[in-house]
Amino acid sequence: MASSASYENFEFYHASPSSASTPSATDTSGFSVRSDQDSFAYCRTNSEMSSVFTEESVYHDPSSPLAKSGGKGLPLCQASPTRLGMKQYYSHVGDEPDAEPEIDDIDLDLVAELDMMREKYSKLLLGEDMSGGGKGVCSAVALSNSITNLYATVFGQTLRLAPLPAEKKSMWKREMDWLLSVCDYIVEFVPATETFKDGTPLEVMTSRLRSDIYMSLPALKKLDNMLLDILDSFRDTEFWYAEQGSMSKDANTKSGSFRKIVSLRTEEKWWLPVPCVPAGGISEKARKHLQQKRDNANQIHKAAMAINNSILGEMEVPEAYMSSLPKSGKACLGDSIYRHITGADKFVPEYLLDNLNIGSEHEALELADKVEASIYIWKRKVCISSMPNSKSTWNLKDLVNDKEGDKNHILAGRAESLLLCLKQRYPGLSQTTLDTTKIQDNKDVGQGILESYSRVLEGLAFNVVSWVDDVLYVDDQQKNKVLSI
Repeated sequence: MASSASYENFEFYHASPSSASTPSATDTSGFSVRSDQDSFAYCRTNSEMSSVFTEESVYHDPSSPLAKSGGKGLPLCQASPTRLGMKQYYSHVGDEPDAEPEIDDIDLDLVAELDMMREKYSKLLLGEDMSGGGKGVCSAVALSNSITNLYATVFGQTLRLAPLPAEKKSMWKREMDWLLSVCDYIVEFVPATETFKDGTPLEVMTSRLRSDIYMSLPALKKLDNMLLDILDSFRDTEFWYAEQGSMSKDANTKSGSFRKIVSLRTEEKWWLPVPCVPAGGISEKARKHLQQKRDNANQIHKAAMAINNSILGEMEVPEAYMSSLPKSGKACLGDSIYRHITGADKFVPEYLLDNLNIGSEHEALELADKVEASIYIWKRKVCISSMPNSKSTWNLKDLVNDKEGDKNHILAGRAESLLLCLKQRYPGLSQTTLDTTKIQDNKDVGQGILESYSRVLEGLAFNVVSWVDDVLYVDDQQKNKVLSI
């Protein structure tokens, strides 16, 4: 990372239009850059500057800074947008400073980083529409997609308990700082008190981060650092990994046996590497370390999930989603589930889930979509029935509507408890149709950043817990095998 002095000397960096590279079709992430006023000042190209800063135009223009200063001391920001142009100007005037470095001494890493920032920020402003036709998504969706794409780039190939490579870790921290810097400018006005020198208090309005960002963003950053620390703690482990379905060299050379995990998760995802342990299993110290990290990752998963659910709950339900719902909850859930919810006086969601015999994550997600849709169908009926009637007196029809509203309210509450139980039973469940629609239609930049950040941390924490469970499972199987001999 370049020093602050390097940034100051390179504020006027500008790449010519011919150097712009063609954007990738798959890389749609956008990033924020410094918002200093000088950073976005218009800069001419070298060819334009050479025509402006000629000896005739500089000295004969009475309004030019150089004419007023006697030909010396032209401000740096008006000289040239590049070091090369500055050297050309100073060589013409004949007053080049001794401390000015050669053009070959420019920090190439800084140039590459600034160019990458410019490219990513341009994609963000384009709203992922590289044609420039104005058909891109809004800023909130663009930032949300950028965080999701960055997570896939950095952690997409992370399939085991091991420290994150240094270059990927640096990339994650650097580019997440760029994205999260947008939140520094999402503020609200709050009352505060200032005191004059004579002791007189004065109530004024000051700006601070918006309440949801002020509360959630520091917590998410802390959870992020904790997850990286958990991965960094798995160095020189007593277990190792082998590819699924093959006897790797590591499995043959090390003392121990290759053990295939027989679990639902790895049967569905056969490409995941399989952990291997020594013949006698891992030591008690290593097992305690694994269990401790699993508990920590599980707590992080719960915290990130709570933040994500809170942010999604604050997002408005899109009108397109409400208009697509059927008219009745029975038509949405089906006869069997509807009878369970409406039939018994005391509803037990766990009993209903046990009877449904859900066999895959796809079936669980499909059920979650149906239950969530029925919740909003019944809530909509409650809102309609609770609207004030134009009549001043009660009649029999009003009483019927009131009872119907109570029934819909009870059914909506039961459906909410069923959805909560379903998500607890399947913690790795994908986003429902409503959640996806909310994210796609969201226009609030702060909510978009918080939702995507908490979502990717929730996914990483869940993966860490699953990887630890795989190692513990293999260790238990190996130790049971030794005891049975």
